[in-house]
Amino acid sequence: MVGATEGHNTSSTDFIFLGLFTREETSGLLFATISAIFLTSLLSNGIMIFLIHTDSHLHTPMYFLLSHVSLIDMMYISTIVSKMLVDYMLGQRTISFVACTAQHFLYLTLVGAEFFLLGLMAYDRYVAICHPLRYLVLLSHRVCWMIIAVSWFGGSLDGFLLTPITVSFSFCGSREIHHLFSEAPAVLSLACADTALYEMVMYVCCVLMLLIPFSVVITSYA
Repeated sequence: MVGATEGHNTSSTDFIFLGLFTREETSGLLFATISAIFLTSLLSNGIMIFLIHTDSHLHTPMYFLLSHVSLIDMMYISTIVSKMLVDYMLGQRTISFVACTAQHFLYLTLVGAEFFLLGLMAYDRYVAICHPLRYLVLLSHRVCWMIIAVSWFGGSLDGFLLTPITVSFSFCGSREIHHLFSEAPAVLSLACADTALYEMVMYVCCVLMLLIPFSVVITSYA
């Protein structure tokens, strides 16, 4: 019944997620488990942000940066999981083209911002170990905000570069996305054109986004 209603109300530009909740006998348990993990993640990160900003003993550069990592985590999980849970409660699995584009952009931006932030936080560890007496001078409030700004800029740049290309392809045939959210490989599998070259470039960019912050972290401990 839900499938028939969903198909009747689906626009020709909408996509349909074929995610976790496809089997009736296990969907209730999956929904409860994912909801519990989702709420636990939001609550734990929210408590961390609250404690860092209310406890004066935690007003240090390291905890300031960690509070932004928690904020990104909350935004990231909300971008993906909240849509999934709402769809289950409403008995639908569709997402519009605009919403799919927005979800894809936010996913890339938030993941990129977190990778860059974790990499730049290596500077905090380096200063704390090598220049402990000048820690608060070298990691002033202004420097911390610059680290945050650079992280968000890097993540946004990734989103602005890859999202328009991903959604510029023509989609033909099935509109069913065999995934939980609008991730690029799942969306590109529906494209009419050959996306092999773009996917290779995209994977190279993703590997670089992982390797560069990881290399910076390793170097900070050298």
